[in-house]
Amino acid sequence: MKIEVYSPTIRRKEMDAVLTALVEDRLGPSEQAHLLLTVAQEQISCDYCCALRSPALALFFALKALHLVPGQAVLVSALSPRYYTQVIIDANLVPVYCDVDSATACITKKTIAAALILHSNNPPQCLIVHHSLGFIPDMQSLLELGMPVIADCSRSYGTEVESFGEQKQAAPLSILGLEERDMVTAGGGALLFVTGRRQTIEARALTELPSEYGLPDMNAAMAVVQFREAAKNLAKRKEIASVYTQAALRSQHKRFVYHEYNHYAFPLILETGLKDVLAYTKRHGIVLENAFTDTLIGMGLLNPEQYPESYSLLLRTVLFPLYPRLSTTSIEKVAKLIRTLP
Repeated sequence: MKIEVYSPTIRRKEMDAVLTALVEDRLGPSEQAHLLLTVAQEQISCDYCCALRSPALALFFALKALHLVPGQAVLVSALSPRYYTQVIIDANLVPVYCDVDSATACITKKTIAAALILHSNNPPQCLIVHHSLGFIPDMQSLLELGMPVIADCSRSYGTEVESFGEQKQAAPLSILGLEERDMVTAGGGALLFVTGRRQTIEARALTELPSEYGLPDMNAAMAVVQFREAAKNLAKRKEIASVYTQAALRSQHKRFVYHEYNHYAFPLILETGLKDVLAYTKRHGIVLENAFTDTLIGMGLLNPEQYPESYSLLLRTVLFPLYPRLSTTSIEKVAKLIRTLP
């Protein structure tokens, strides 16, 4: 039996919650969706929160809340999800891109400064910060740039320093995706968190949206359980990551540098050929994945020569299986594989 890289942490509690929602009179946004907002705001301090049917919708309305002028530029990293570009275009804005720091996979003041020079004819008026693989950049320094920031924390939920609420690193608008591969999953959907009086006033208009935009109750029910089980799941991830880290110290491959991390995944930057490593792991019944295939650079939507660090990471970064449902035997098998990688 193969050990896959990803597996949603869905247990009986989540399934029971969904089944309960299914037998209610309503499947659309209703009591469970309202309960989700209450539970989410218990975990994440903010002034306003709403539940939507997709991260794309959450990003679209976050951009609308900033009242940007049509044709203005929005800056994102080359390692952002590919749907960002379409959402920005749908909002009548112009997407522009920047490279990342090779040691952190995050955007920095330096990479943004380089992008600003390239786009001086239409300087970006907004920055969307995707927390790649759960790594959080130096948000304080990014906020000091003076442009509005939208933080995508879909994969960084659970870190000690988050871009929410009363933290120094708080972005005025934050997205928490609830998709299959996000830290908190509901099988689809997203939460939009808002801090600050001005953004809250704008975002409250979302309460008037048709129900077709809202998160259905059966998805909300699953997300409620996921939030309540988050501490236990995060502890298990940390435990597994500790085993893998010890194994990685005995290999020649590099790890990313980070200050705060939730152990969303276990990436390694390979010092040898990706093809050889994938062939080796396949023989041992363990599936690895390229860490950045589902990004803008990974989908071939950007010129690699303009984003060399992102492209280099695309070619050399792999993810190992890391999720709470991994058995002790599987964890030991993956750790042994990491130690003996070519």
